[in-house]
Amino acid sequence: MTSFLRYCVGLDISKDSLQVCLSVIDQTGRVSVKATTKVVNKPVGFASLLIWMSRHRKLDLPLTYLMESTGVYHEAVAWYLHQQDQSVSILLPNKAKHYLKSLGYKSKNDKIDAQGLSRMGLEQQLPLWSPLSKNLYALRLLTRQHQRLQELKTQSTNQQHALEHSAFDSSFIDRQLTKLVAVYDAQIDALETAIKELIEQDPVLKPRVDRLVAIKGLALLSVAVLVAETNGFEGFTNQRHLVSYAGYDVVENQSGNHSGKTRISKKGNSRLRRILHMPAFNAVRFNEPTCKALYERVYERTHIKMKAYVAVQKRLLLMVYALWRHGAKYDPLYLANRVNQHKKIVPTGGTTQDQVAEAELSYL
Repeated sequence: MTSFLRYCVGLDISKDSLQVCLSVIDQTGRVSVKATTKVVNKPVGFASLLIWMSRHRKLDLPLTYLMESTGVYHEAVAWYLHQQDQSVSILLPNKAKHYLKSLGYKSKNDKIDAQGLSRMGLEQQLPLWSPLSKNLYALRLLTRQHQRLQELKTQSTNQQHALEHSAFDSSFIDRQLTKLVAVYDAQIDALETAIKELIEQDPVLKPRVDRLVAIKGLALLSVAVLVAETNGFEGFTNQRHLVSYAGYDVVENQSGNHSGKTRISKKGNSRLRRILHMPAFNAVRFNEPTCKALYERVYERTHIKMKAYVAVQKRLLLMVYALWRHGAKYDPLYLANRVNQHKKIVPTGGTTQDQVAEAELSYL
């Protein structure tokens, strides 16, 4: 007699609808599709989805809902299912895409995608989704709006610069752009005030943020973006997971005698890399000990300044993660003290650098 293990519902989400596929896996690893349907991407559709599931869930087995992160269209159904005490997993679209390719599907439509997601949820142990708290969700909305306005302001100032140096200028357009930049400045200031007030009013968030802004180079806005985009670092079990999420993981290009360029993947949350760009410059400029030493070491080895600054960005991210996770205060001399404690009297080739690396890893 066949023994079934668990159910998975694959949801292929668009703006208007949800394509649903319910599958089950047995003890031999065989996946069977039990039912499919389509509902509207609205609260009434979410309720009908649960009713439909109760009719087709014949066995009392664990059940997980799996979906892709499709902009903002998946958020409403994910929140609804979470509030109904359902297990939800959310994947990055590129992971689902590569998995479906590995199955050898030649066609692509919503029904096939939903079936592939339900199968992926059964064959792999995927982490469950944990939603943002209300304050962190509000903080993320504020910081993302701040980024959008900053980008629009930069676009307008670039247009002014181009207009100023063109063969034919227009005073009318220049006045329009000047007024537009003034509006952006006012809205950006208002957003920064709102971000500060939100953090000040949160008794849990405020002391943690205060400890992080003590790091040279990091201001309130930078810390707010890091905390909001990582959901307070929830779900990150180690440094490697966080580094990969931010796109700082190293990608090699080597095969046989060919040795290509080594670079960071940039396959992650670009907002984290964007907000750490200027803090990395400031940390080196104002002599944050750990970052300054790392910058000099990488620059001495590679003679590429930007590569050294990217290494500092990664270090800042890991410092924030370590201090947030342990609830510790920032100590600029912590790493130097660790190096002195682990330093050998008679170092052999490469030993000193290895000890520095070990001390850094133990700190982070």
